[in-house]
Amino acid sequence: MKITRVEPILINKKLKFTGAVPMTGGAPKRDMQALLVRVETDAGITGWGEAFAISAGIATHTMIDQVIAPKIIGRDATQIAPLMRELFRTTYNAGRSGPLVYALSAIDIALWDIAGKKAGVPVHQLLGGTARKSLPAYASLMRYGDPKAVAHYTAEAVKQSYKVIKLHENTYDNIKAARDAAPGVPIMVDCTCPWTVNEALAMSRRLDALDLMWLEEPIYPPDDHAGLARLRAASSIPIAAGENVSNLFEFKRLFEAGALSYAQPSITKIGGITEMRKIFALAESFGVTVVPHSPYFGPGLLASIHVCAASTQDTWIERYYTGFEMHPFGDSIDVKDGNIAVPQGPGLGHDPDAEIVAKLRVA
Repeated sequence: MKITRVEPILINKKLKFTGAVPMTGGAPKRDMQALLVRVETDAGITGWGEAFAISAGIATHTMIDQVIAPKIIGRDATQIAPLMRELFRTTYNAGRSGPLVYALSAIDIALWDIAGKKAGVPVHQLLGGTARKSLPAYASLMRYGDPKAVAHYTAEAVKQSYKVIKLHENTYDNIKAARDAAPGVPIMVDCTCPWTVNEALAMSRRLDALDLMWLEEPIYPPDDHAGLARLRAASSIPIAAGENVSNLFEFKRLFEAGALSYAQPSITKIGGITEMRKIFALAESFGVTVVPHSPYFGPGLLASIHVCAASTQDTWIERYYTGFEMHPFGDSIDVKDGNIAVPQGPGLGHDPDAEIVAKLRVA
């Protein structure tokens, strides 16, 4: 079965809110981009993938269109492992992270979607199978930078049956507002790399009384493995990181340094399903729990669900807590009673609505 066409599709989705508008870089965040990839074959089977698009959508679109697609047109879509190995080995001089790896991630996800559709089974069955019909999802709140807004969305998420909440805040008052709004509910805090090691140590001590589930990405730069290990050794709050890690070997260094309680590989940034499976196995050998980074609303989220469902670990799925005016995957990725369904259809289980994709497309 030969690959006949590879098409990157950049879409822009308008957000909708029940309260204050979230902030990013000091400005209101009113939309969100996603980079879908459509891979067609001569057997009439089409696979869908997704590449990380935040801050790098056009660059990754170009990488897929001009670098990756010419290398795989005419290749056997069923030979996932050897094809991906070849792609990594022949493109490493263009980078071991960033748009190149994001592009490779999308291709890998699409190839697994094709494999499942060809076999007539969901991807998780190809990965070893699972009895799980759903996975617990946590509400990953956007950044608001205001205690009242944080409290509003925290309380709203709890009312919608989420049993675990994640914040994207890095001030004490905002984090405490969430704790006050949801006493007894596990709360994670994604700090988004704001502090030095010493600043992180001081903040960890201050936050200790709030009974947090973890501190995520607390240190800049995010690849300061020794700094994360130093913080983890001194902090009573578990440390999570990994969304900015681009390959298996960097995770190995983090594990060897004892830097993580929770590893957070991002399937659209790490190399797709093929690489994600390796990280799950490696983390298990070090006794580290994997909770993937998955603030996506299409193939990236679906692929994460399949890998987690087939894992021997019990884990959660990150579900970005926002709504959209229009979305190509509709209610197939909605959370019900705090859980998200494990797709049972062939491949990833859901294809995007082509008409909605066309309406949202910007490149």
